[in-house]
Amino acid sequence: MNFEDRVAVITGAGGSLGGAVARRLADGGARLALLRRSAEGLEELAGELGVAEDRYMVSSVDLSEPASAQEAAAAVMERFGHVDMLVHLVGGWAGGTPVLDVPPEEVSGILQQHVWTTLNAVQAFVPHMVEQDWGRVVAVSQPAALQPAGNASPYAIGKAGQEVLLLSLAQELRDTGVTANIVLVRAIGERVEGRGSKTTPEEIASTIAYLCSDDARMINGARIPAHGRP
Repeated sequence: MNFEDRVAVITGAGGSLGGAVARRLADGGARLALLRRSAEGLEELAGELGVAEDRYMVSSVDLSEPASAQEAAAAVMERFGHVDMLVHLVGGWAGGTPVLDVPPEEVSGILQQHVWTTLNAVQAFVPHMVEQDWGRVVAVSQPAALQPAGNASPYAIGKAGQEVLLLSLAQELRDTGVTANIVLVRAIGERVEGRGSKTTPEEIASTIAYLCSDDARMINGARIPAHGRP
């Protein structure tokens, strides 16, 4: 896929999926803004990808804070002059406790990780996409958002909130040239029953790359399953 000179912002870029997405987009010619709470390891990632110094930036940002998200967006605009893609991979998990015993602070923490970071990121970056009449927003969720298992309510609450936020955004972005979509995965490396294989970061990255492409312009407000199960 051709992403020549598109600028991709990848949040939570330090994980295995972030690295796979960065590689896929960089291979297509994209310039990269690699963001995470701690920038440790991001320079090494850019080096492993073989990205020229003028085609990437790394930044430490706390997306749970609106001001920090806005500062990150300003830095990307100063560096590259525009932003085209926001791949939001910030996350975290909490669970193992029945609803009747879940501490409120555990739910609050997950809402910070999933809902507030998403809201702050889209408010910081998406207006620049709307202004230029082109953009892509992609986040990763899990089926648990709408099909929660027992003893995992904080995570399901956080993911459900994130999905509602992005699906609402997608409706508001109609006819702007900007799309917002969700890729549904299960645990990376989890064996898919009956298939004898596992979901890999590269497979998920391929789905994300397609949603970021020109070819996916008609896909908006979708929940795309990328976990190999019905």
